[in-house]
Amino acid sequence: MALRGLCSTRQVDVVTARMCIRMCIGCREREDRSVLLRVVAAEVGGVLSAVPDPDRRQPGRGASLHPRQHCLDLAERRRAFSRALRSGVPLASEPVREYLAGRA
Repeated sequence: MALRGLCSTRQVDVVTARMCIRMCIGCREREDRSVLLRVVAAEVGGVLSAVPDPDRRQPGRGASLHPRQHCLDLAERRRAFSRALRSGVPLASEPVREYLAGRA
């Protein structure tokens, strides 16, 4: 049976694991989605912002980002949040920055 989309089956020794591959919007490396942080657009204090969604439960379109400061800086420089989340307006990334600082 063929799998469609960005999920694939890969043989790992004897066990077959299903992996869903996503691309980091900062460094643009492909990685399993369990390694990446999901980010969604949401209103925070009256400002449309990119908000971390570590539990992957928030509604709406999501973007994936490595939970590293370097990838966040690249995503901000490339203006990748508004493009990946299709917001049409620039998004504030302070909630993601605060989340990453709290993990360090």
